[in-house]
Amino acid sequence: MKKVTPPGTFDRTSALARLTSERFDLAVIGAGVTGAGVALDAASRGLKTALIEKGDFASGTSSKSSKLVHGGLRYLEQREFGLVYESLHERQRLLDNAPHLVEPQPFLIPLFGKGGVVDATIARTYSLALWLYDMTGGIRIGKRHKRISCAEAAAHMPTLRADRLAAGFIYYDARVDDARLALALARTAVIDHGAVAASYVRAGGLAKDASGRITGVEIDGPGVDEGSVVEALSVVNATGVWADEVRQLDEGSDPASIRPAKGIHVTVAHEKLPCDIAAVIPVRKDHRSIFVIPWAWGGQTYIGTTDTDYRGPLDDPECTPADVAYLLDAVNDYVSEPLTVADVTGTWAGLRPLVASGKRSRSARTADLSRRHFISASPTGMVTVTGGKLTTYRKMASDTVDTVIDVLGHRRLRCRTKNMRLRGAAGLDQLTAPGASERWGTTREVLDHLARRYGSESVAILDLCRDRPDLARQLVPGTPYLSAEAVFAVRAEMAQTLEDVLTRRTRALLLEHRATVDAAPTVADLMAGELGWDTAERDRQVKEFLDLADRLASAAGLPMGARPSEPSEVPASADLSMGDPR
Repeated sequence: MKKVTPPGTFDRTSALARLTSERFDLAVIGAGVTGAGVALDAASRGLKTALIEKGDFASGTSSKSSKLVHGGLRYLEQREFGLVYESLHERQRLLDNAPHLVEPQPFLIPLFGKGGVVDATIARTYSLALWLYDMTGGIRIGKRHKRISCAEAAAHMPTLRADRLAAGFIYYDARVDDARLALALARTAVIDHGAVAASYVRAGGLAKDASGRITGVEIDGPGVDEGSVVEALSVVNATGVWADEVRQLDEGSDPASIRPAKGIHVTVAHEKLPCDIAAVIPVRKDHRSIFVIPWAWGGQTYIGTTDTDYRGPLDDPECTPADVAYLLDAVNDYVSEPLTVADVTGTWAGLRPLVASGKRSRSARTADLSRRHFISASPTGMVTVTGGKLTTYRKMASDTVDTVIDVLGHRRLRCRTKNMRLRGAAGLDQLTAPGASERWGTTREVLDHLARRYGSESVAILDLCRDRPDLARQLVPGTPYLSAEAVFAVRAEMAQTLEDVLTRRTRALLLEHRATVDAAPTVADLMAGELGWDTAERDRQVKEFLDLADRLASAAGLPMGARPSEPSEVPASADLSMGDPR
């Protein structure tokens, strides 16, 4: 039976009705972390705001990052001191405003040398950079960097080569599930501040008056009537690598302002690359660095990222065998138990929307380009925000809305997001307090897992499990997710497809590709009951997801794309009364 969604909740059907029947101060195109941040900033200032996304929330770059909230230690080398300061300032905002999603992450910088003797110049260079990082704002996290011994470094990452490891440093940044952050921003804008947001709504054109001024956005998509327009006094183009395509709708020519750079990550089982904190590993072939990071939300370790020019289709960039080899070779230079392609359990690839302005920006390596953001306003009323990084999304959003207000000619409305807590942050202490798991009738492991993803809204997941004990089972073997999370994703998070649930509401496909493929039919059955899918639609959803999984595995040259021969049964071995669902 079709669920009835109460007023004021995050629901696509009611959002579509409002989009085409109301008039807005601004329509935001693109619901990644920047667009969702703009929507929250604008709505919280009192502007009537609409947010549309041609796919799922965060389905572009904002679900495919390194999942770090950081200042960018390497930006000091590029003398981007202002960017590092701003990033570290925003890092602290996120730690305060979204403590359920963002948490401190210690990093190991291992020092290597021939025969285990480190070059004194290299050690001094790292020490100076880390002192500068702390003074620029890194110390705000409550801890400063320190030098550690060879034995201490090896204790954090046991497979580092003992014959080359000399010592190390520890410093601190933070981590986040990027897709859930973008979703939390959108839900906070809608539920707490009255914005309207809808996924799978594409901007097909712009409506303009006789003077050429934008009056709205022409939209299409599932459930959208032909010829529908979102009436708005201004439009924000927050589409990342697609920004030039949207600008073409306004300007009629290709501005060619974006230089996409591809970054890929691979996941391996934690026992294959054990580490209890993240590590920064130098890449000998091109003098870059990559991260090795324990996945805080499961039993895996991920490695990334690459940083290469990209000239292919912007939708769904793929990880290639060369990308995988680059990361594995970089790690294998420094570990005693080398990784192989067979050890890879998941991959993801995303595109950074770097700004290509000036002669140097077109000739330099993408890794050396600035991560600063740029905002422009057209005479027709479109404001475009490009560049930037996940960590500074809030400042990007604030600057963008300031520009929108200038375009509209409104009096300056004060930004309210500096100290605004996101959905799930309030009441988090009740879930983390001693004895909380016993009060909720679950285990500490399950409660910690839910609290890290939903904060105080975890209670809704626990209630689902009480009502239907079968929903306390593991969603995908080898991952920490509960079946109840798929149901919650549909009811409260606007998940519309099997891919939405298995790649973004949960990160199952990124962690355990093969197990997720096997579980897909069962997860589709769960969603079918919520979304009213008939057998044909359920089968279509499964086929589309399996096609995606096969394509990703094949493109990367990974032997993990086999389809299930029959619908799989999710094992009943993990539930609320039996411990960690992993």
